[in-house]
Amino acid sequence: MLLRREFIGSAAMALLATGCRTPMEDLNDAPELYGLIGQMSAVPGKRDELISYLLAGTKGMPGNLSYLISKDIAHADAIWIVEMWKDKAAHGASLALPQVQAAIAKARPILAGFGTRAEVIPVGGKQ
Repeated sequence: MLLRREFIGSAAMALLATGCRTPMEDLNDAPELYGLIGQMSAVPGKRDELISYLLAGTKGMPGNLSYLISKDIAHADAIWIVEMWKDKAAHGASLALPQVQAAIAKARPILAGFGTRAEVIPVGGKQ
């Protein structure tokens, strides 16, 4: 079983290697990038519903380079979210978007809590 720190490192590398909508060469010259990696839990049996709300509410966010949701294998109601943004301001602005606010409102009743969360600075990598 992976330790949380190893998982976060692996998730960051997966984001950089496969989930990025920006060519990897461009990342090395973009010092303003901002990333988040975090765990979220749904109330029992509601994980897929939570995922559907998040996926619907996070399309077309200006400045978002990647938004990857993964099911936690060890915890049936938990998910991991790995995000990469043009900069921290773009992430902050996304929280005011109508579709993001709607997703938050739908998800709130089925949220059980939040786990590990890390703010990161993506630095690039190899594809």
